Amino acid sequence: MDKQTFYLRSEDIRRNLIDHLKNIQLDQSKPFEVEVSPPKRTLSQNRKMWPLLHDLSVQVIWFDQKYDEEDWKDLITALVAKTKKEEQRTAPGIGGGVVMFGQRTSKMRVAQMVEVIEAIYWFGTEHGVKFSEESKLNIEWANRWGESNKLKQVA
Repeated sequence: MDKQTFYLRSEDIRRNLIDHLKNIQLDQSKPFEVEVSPPKRTLSQNRKMWPLLHDLSVQVIWFDQKYDEEDWKDLITALVAKTKKEEQRTAPGIGGGVVMFGQRTSKMRVAQMVEVIEAIYWFGTEHGVKFSEESKLNIEWANRWGESNKLKQVA
């Protein structure tokens, strides 16, 4: 059986999920894994993050170094890490050098990605980054998303 994903938004979808679960053939030796969780980051969030990271990469020198977008992504995700599992750590490499253990944005939930986008904006503003027009639109989106979700959490 192929993987099925249900986004619980309505009673109809809930009923479809329940029906789907009832129809799965059970086998003690081949159990199914069922996970209920908030959705992972959206493609829209991912597209919003990269122009911001590009602006940092072009304009910020960090401890006498210029970093590319991927490096900035690692620096920012380490900044917003909340738990031991998420925090960025290092270890000596088996063949030399240093290995970085960090969080992948592709595994982040929607709310975590909002924090990443807001952290990029905050850090860039603190370091005099002039965000591109594309980035400004993305910042406006992040601010609106954050405000609308604060209202939902309080209600």
